[in-house]
Order: sequence, then C-alpha cells, then structure tokens
Amino acid sequence: MKNILLVDREFGAGGSTIGEKLSKKLNWKLFDNELSEEIARLAKIPVHICQKREERTDPVFHRLVNILWRGSFLPTPEMGILDTDRLVSLLQQVVEAAAEKGPCVIVGRGAPYFLRNRKDTFSVFLYASRELKYHRVLQRVGNEKEAIELVDTIDDDRRKFVKHYFGHDWPNRQFF
Repeated sequence: MKNILLVDREFGAGGSTIGEKLSKKLNWKLFDNELSEEIARLAKIPVHICQKREERTDPVFHRLVNILWRGSFLPTPEMGILDTDRLVSLLQQVVEAAAEKGPCVIVGRGAPYFLRNRKDTFSVFLYASRELKYHRVLQRVGNEKEAIELVDTIDDDRRKFVKHYFGHDWPNRQFF
C-alpha cells in the first residue's frame, strides 16, 4: 500500500498549497516547512538561511573556502557552519525520519530521490507556466523584480543540485 505521497515541484507551481490540500483530504501528516525547521535546528542555523540553501549547490566562493579548509581546518557541527554536503546529509536524515512516521505527504527537499527504493511511496511532479509561477511568487514576495529573479533561477539551482547529488536530470520522469 502506498502511504507516503511525495510532491516535487517547479518553484511557484503550488507544491506547498497542493501538498497541504492533499494531506487534509487524506488526513495524513504534512511535512513541508517543518522539514526546513528541523534541518535548521540540527544544523544550528536560522531557518531562513536553511531555506535559501535547500536544493542548491554551494556557491563557487563557498566551494573554494571548503577546499582551503580541508587541509587545515575542519568545522564541527557545533559551529553552525553548513555546506551543501552536510545539508544533504541532514536532508536525507530528516526526510527518512518523516517517512517513518506513517501516512504522510512530503513536499520537495529531494524526497523522491532519498526514498526512491521504498515501495510505499507515490511521487507526483507539479509544473506550471512561467506566467502562473510568476504571479504566485509575486503574491508571496510582493516585489516584481524579486519574483522574476526567483522564478528564473530557483529551478535551475534545483536542476544542478539533483544532477550533482543524485546523478539524475531534474525532473526525472522515472520517479514520478
């Protein structure tokens, strides 16, 4: 029986809204923003920083700093320093823990890739026109320039993240 619904999405396609509606209709637990809160707690960083880093690879400067650190300095989890490698480890831990809690809807955060070998999942992918995504994001952020920037960059960041960490093209239709 399928008792975990995984909702992956293009940015602005309404994944959170649809995930919430589905969880209410099914009377299942919803894991969406709560996942970011738990990851931030484990990483000892503010939630808004965690949300900006999820489903993205490290910026070039950050990767260069990591290369320099590897030879002389290793940050510890207590320091609240978060690179994408550590974030992915925390993402996997939190997503797998959410899946163990029984019937649930999990929105994004690489869940279709982390849980791909489970037999009790059903994955869907949400997409929308650029115009619809822009209007949804504009309602949320209230700034036209920021809305355009987010719609034009977030999905490309997700594509790079999935390719780097899972070796797949995003979205990968075999998971949905």
